Amino acid sequence: MFAAEFEPADTNGRRRSARAPVSLDAHIGKGVRTLCKVVDISIHGARLQTYCALAKGSTIWLTLPGAGSVVADVKWADDFSAGCQFKQPLEMDVFEHLVELNR
Repeated sequence: MFAAEFEPADTNGRRRSARAPVSLDAHIGKGVRTLCKVVDISIHGARLQTYCALAKGSTIWLTLPGAGSVVADVKWADDFSAGCQFKQPLEMDVFEHLVELNR
């Protein structure tokens, strides 16, 4: 038997980048595309409401309005919601454009 102490990481509840609440219609997939709704977004990722279940660990193409397609990894999925991390961060002007579409 052994014992060890650890100190949990203190993230202060912060993400790498701020998320903005949005309501944007988007598509998942390259060929046959499935509709989804982006409910919040940052330059590093997004939270989606989907009409089909996504699998944690899968890689998707996400087509954002006026921004084109980005590759994203599904980090978590729960029924018809999912969180994804973009392989490449969005450019700040693209992020600002997407947030502005919501206003």
